[in-house]
Amino acid sequence: MPLANLWNRILSWFRERNDRLQLVNDFNMAARQAWVAGYVPSCLKASISHGCSDYRHSFSRWMASGFRICVLSGAQLSKQDIKYIGEAILSNEQLVRQLVVLGWDTLEVHCDVGNYGCRWALKDHLMLGC
Repeated sequence: MPLANLWNRILSWFRERNDRLQLVNDFNMAARQAWVAGYVPSCLKASISHGCSDYRHSFSRWMASGFRICVLSGAQLSKQDIKYIGEAILSNEQLVRQLVVLGWDTLEVHCDVGNYGCRWALKDHLMLGC
């Protein structure tokens, strides 16, 4: 591989990493603002997780392919509440597509209390119109 191609490849990795971190930061800022304004009952916090290898697709990152949302409620949420939050995220077609092209393949939602949550394969929620 010529040196120029290798250098361009390395630079693209850093651009992708920056784009991923920017999306997480933007999500967290919007979630905090919505909670402070009283639009939502719990604050959400996004982070990057390992993901689920069963949910891989052609854009998946080799590592850190999970987009995790923690619901900061201070109480155990029902599975239905967790599913509702996940489905609200998955219903945003633009966000799902953005997550996919940035290398995420798994959406995880859990709360800050308790030990269960839910996860979805993002590729199953792309509305491609096929």
